[in-house]
Amino acid sequence: MYSPTPDDWHEANRARWDERVPIHAASEFYDLDAFRAGKDALRDFELAEVGDVTGRSLLHLQCHIGLDTLSWARHGASHVVGLDFSEPAVETARALAADLGLTQERAAFVAADVYDAAEAVPDSAYDIVYTGTGALCWLPDIERWAETAASLVAPGGFLYVAEFHPLTDSLDDETGSRLVYDYFVRDPWVDTTPGTYADLDAATVHNRSVEWVHPVGEVVTALAKAGLRIEFLHEHDASLIPRYGALQRHDDGYYRFPADRPRIPLMYSIKATRPA
Repeated sequence: MYSPTPDDWHEANRARWDERVPIHAASEFYDLDAFRAGKDALRDFELAEVGDVTGRSLLHLQCHIGLDTLSWARHGASHVVGLDFSEPAVETARALAADLGLTQERAAFVAADVYDAAEAVPDSAYDIVYTGTGALCWLPDIERWAETAASLVAPGGFLYVAEFHPLTDSLDDETGSRLVYDYFVRDPWVDTTPGTYADLDAATVHNRSVEWVHPVGEVVTALAKAGLRIEFLHEHDASLIPRYGALQRHDDGYYRFPADRPRIPLMYSIKATRPA
């Protein structure tokens, strides 16, 4: 339910993520054995929109256990850095990098809050700053995030964001056809559901989470206000997860509404550059 922000929101979220790291690392959802064997964790539209990363430095904010981060290294990035507030997640990411034979010069991971990224990461700026899906909802202040992320983009570089569309948080969970929650809500959603998206039946103790909705307009405006130039905002009619019971899985692995249903944006992506 939506409620005022609890004082311990940060500690509650970190405890939840810390507990779920080993569950995720052992899950079929992440399938680390397949990843170690060469499976790519990145989505096709991300690869197309980011473009060739060969020889470029890349910072991944809120990297979780590092699969996306390490995939960018596999695609040719000269130096990748992943940052996450969960120590167990960072330790798992470092172990994965070692399994892949990537030295710290190629792939480094830092445990720190995203708002402290400018002080925590090893370099002052990166050619690409990347944020993957399911990240922004954990942050209460989107302007502070945008200022931090923009400050780490090197001149001539860019920020790339791929996210679940906030409209999906306003619709009913079963059909995704009824508007049931306020799109412009300011209070966070406080949830106590056990388990995790990677294993719905997992036994968990730290089940309280605090998440915020950030309308797309606020995200774009925050990035522009932070000094970046918006190159594109793309909305996508597909999702990585079966958010609603009505969604159908397609051969490409994405979930979409049936052909006889009107489409809505389920994800979005932004590219924002810093002038050279």
